[in-house]
Amino acid sequence: MNVAFIPVRGGSKSIPLKNIKAMCGKPLVYWTVKAACQCKYIDVVYVATDSDKIKETVESFKNGDEAAVFNKAQVIGRSAESASDTASTEFVMLEFADKYDFDNIVLVQATSPMLTAADLDGGFELFNSEGTDTVLSVVRQYRFLWNKDGNGNASPSNYDVFHRPRRQEFSGYLMENGAFYISPKADLIKSQNRVSGNIKAYEMCEDSAFEIDEPSDWIIIEALMRKNGMVDEKKTDMETEKIAINIKKSIPQIKMFLTDCDGCLTDGGMYYSENGDELKKFNTRDGMGFAILRSKGIITGLVTSEDRELNRRRVEKLKLDVLIQGCKDKVTVVRELSEKYNIPVENIAYVGDDINDLGVIDMVGLGCCPADAMPKVKLVADYVTDAKGGEGVIREVVEKICAKKVDSI
Repeated sequence: MNVAFIPVRGGSKSIPLKNIKAMCGKPLVYWTVKAACQCKYIDVVYVATDSDKIKETVESFKNGDEAAVFNKAQVIGRSAESASDTASTEFVMLEFADKYDFDNIVLVQATSPMLTAADLDGGFELFNSEGTDTVLSVVRQYRFLWNKDGNGNASPSNYDVFHRPRRQEFSGYLMENGAFYISPKADLIKSQNRVSGNIKAYEMCEDSAFEIDEPSDWIIIEALMRKNGMVDEKKTDMETEKIAINIKKSIPQIKMFLTDCDGCLTDGGMYYSENGDELKKFNTRDGMGFAILRSKGIITGLVTSEDRELNRRRVEKLKLDVLIQGCKDKVTVVRELSEKYNIPVENIAYVGDDINDLGVIDMVGLGCCPADAMPKVKLVADYVTDAKGGEGVIREVVEKICAKKVDSI
């Protein structure tokens, strides 16, 4: 049996939850899962993740118009150790091999959206050829490479400077693009490596050399995917943006509602009178939102890194149940509140707007942010409001909770 193995974790540092950030109107992982499912040589496609949001996203592929395409896909868990920043890909592959039965495995990298089923078919056909133990994907590059010696003198390593070849006369060199690797289970376990023995290289298109590490890479790769006809151009920019910032289709039962203050309850501005008094502008519609939550028996609270008397007075006026000020570790505080009130984090809603809110937004059942939140926060949030901070953000989220549906995807 041939299986595809796609490890995706939620803890990317450069781009939070980048594996489900929208790429040409679809979550990034969609493209590689689809390619693997359409490969005629693959029997099962396993997506291993430590993130509930990624799990929900991948499982949603099996419920839409393309459900038949994704019938090979299965989402499985992975240990916290294998999802750490320091764990190698081999570590998670061996963890998987220890628990599942298969003959051959193709490791597929979720960050290679230009991978196609045809590439995987070609890779397996090469893998099945005589004298082949493992296969890896590569691209052919036509660059002139140089080395420096200990004295700083440079010399070419792959061409003769006195006979500079034209591109059509230059064989170039092969570069690993990280899209896929095929290996027998037995060889993976024996060598503790994704490739071993007689290794052959399957050449993919030169455009697939680009990797996704920074937000700017998105622009380049989306353009290349469109150029190569991989995208349904009927998708509008608005649809793409909605997919990018809203992941969940439904809202869990909310029993606790927490929010940051500045940038959420307020516009984030700091106002001062002539006497030096600090002022903040709150929105009365948010007050009605909290009143609605109270009427439903939902615990409400404010969790902020600031410590201001203004915040205390606002909390008293709104009759909130919880006030945590001077908070440096919001994740720990929210976990403690979860235990204190015996409410699972899956039943907590949180609204935040800046990077110190990221951990809580990712952890809770409904993580939200205002329209003018920091870009990284908007990528992680389940729901991004139409309202900006201080313009009724809380009231808008409350309306969504009452409707029990994030309907803007």
